[in-house]
Amino acid sequence: MQPQDQLTNYYGGPQNLPNATTSLVLGIISIVAAFIGIILGIIGIILANRDRKLYKSSPELYTASSYSTSNAGRICSIIGIVLSVLYILGAIAMGFYFVMMAREQQGYQ
Repeated sequence: MQPQDQLTNYYGGPQNLPNATTSLVLGIISIVAAFIGIILGIIGIILANRDRKLYKSSPELYTASSYSTSNAGRICSIIGIVLSVLYILGAIAMGFYFVMMAREQQGYQ
């Protein structure tokens, strides 16, 4: 009996991917949390990519729904990273704008 067969038989069927739910939660939080979203999004992508490799190596051991959950986490993490970068760029632009306005009010050019 193959080790994969032993794993499937021991647990009674396909299992969920180990980080599918975690990557989804991190992806959702990275969308909502503006400045720490980059860190959470990167972690979510790393976990989702690990699950993707696991599933591709032996799809019979894992459920398709957990693979879908992992993909959703990956997509949410990417969206969260993009939004966080936009938030940070917007904050930098606003800071630059306020500094320029303050300098203009003080008479500097």
